[in-house]
Amino acid sequence: MSEAYFRVESGALGPEENFLSLDDILMSHEKLPVRTEIPMPRLGTFFLDRSGGAETDNTIPQGSKLELPLWLAKGLFDNKRRILSVELPKIYQEGWRTVFGADANVVDLHKMGPHFYGFGSQLLHFDSPENADISQALLQTFIGRFRRIMDSAQNAYNEDTSALVARLDEMERGLFQTGQKGLNDFQCWEKGQASQITASNLVQNYKKRKLPDMED
Repeated sequence: MSEAYFRVESGALGPEENFLSLDDILMSHEKLPVRTEIPMPRLGTFFLDRSGGAETDNTIPQGSKLELPLWLAKGLFDNKRRILSVELPKIYQEGWRTVFGADANVVDLHKMGPHFYGFGSQLLHFDSPENADISQALLQTFIGRFRRIMDSAQNAYNEDTSALVARLDEMERGLFQTGQKGLNDFQCWEKGQASQITASNLVQNYKKRKLPDMED
């Protein structure tokens, strides 16, 4: 049976998201705290509850604190015009970076943010003075958690792994599933259950057409 959806790889760890990827679409809708640096005319209607004080002409005043989807914050951010400034989410601030540096394995990443690595990588788009620290924290967190994830994937075959997987970021879940699939494929190969190499339908059809020609 063919699959209804073929997974498209995320591009969130690169410069831009891949909007053919469901993971990236969901990640780009996560909220980012921002502060307006200029008045924003006629937008108070959309952000009235969040801005806490739109003017009578529905202008969002300068200095208002909002929570915008990542995709919208990236679209409005401009270093030259200074339309808005971005505030780092708590999990990427120095306090949490210290926790990750001490022992990244104790943190429930999925609870703190299901797209921790992808969202954090996209924060580098905003030219924060803490970008170098954020990128280093992302890298070291991944390195610190990678071995445990792969060890668990290789040693928890046919066991209930729901508690472990529940604490993983979406990218880490993909790694865990890849590790378990690799183990399953290897065990099938050891047992002689691996799929046999067969000629493609194109080759078989070509041979069927060629045989009558040879007989003539």
